[in-house]
Amino acid sequence: MQTKSIKQYLEYLKLSGIQDIFVKPKLSIDKTELLQELEKKYQSCTKCALHSGRNKFCYGNGNADARLMIISEGPGADEDRIGKVFVGRSDQLLTKMLSAINLSRDEVYISNIVKCRPPNNRNPLPEEKRACLPYLEEQISIIQPEFILMLGKVAAVTLLEIDQTLKAFREHTYLYKGITTFVSYHPSALLRNPNWKKFAWIDLQKLQKDYFG
Repeated sequence: MQTKSIKQYLEYLKLSGIQDIFVKPKLSIDKTELLQELEKKYQSCTKCALHSGRNKFCYGNGNADARLMIISEGPGADEDRIGKVFVGRSDQLLTKMLSAINLSRDEVYISNIVKCRPPNNRNPLPEEKRACLPYLEEQISIIQPEFILMLGKVAAVTLLEIDQTLKAFREHTYLYKGITTFVSYHPSALLRNPNWKKFAWIDLQKLQKDYFG
């Protein structure tokens, strides 16, 4: 995608308001370059109180043409320090989880409900999620994944708008914006509770069956 086209699209976003720009980009748009431009555009965001304590704005990273998009809750300490989504031990486990179903990190795109780290890794507040959700929805509209994997209850409750246990979420497959969606454990939860890995493996096998089916 040429720089001029990107600037035109960004100007369109600016004029229309991000909350109204949940449209699919034209196929001629270079999605990788567009996401990079948007990350630069939003990195100084002050739409909610989380910006006051952040080190880095964690927009998202991965393959812009991914068939699978992974959505988690928010950045942790390592992510906040580096500015990337999923680093450290959780990233290592996620990479192993994907490898177990014959996928690599390079094949997926990963983002979060909120782009700035909540203090002490607490759950994001409703107003924080509302402020940040348009960024995520825009990412989804650009990437156009065939599948979504939501990691953890916060991501599932926020996007699916159902208040239930993670166990209940895991029992079903959903359609989010018409996209086949699965829910499983966050890798950090599996690191704290290794006994849950056998249940996460069940979830991953369901995803694998549909992905390669």
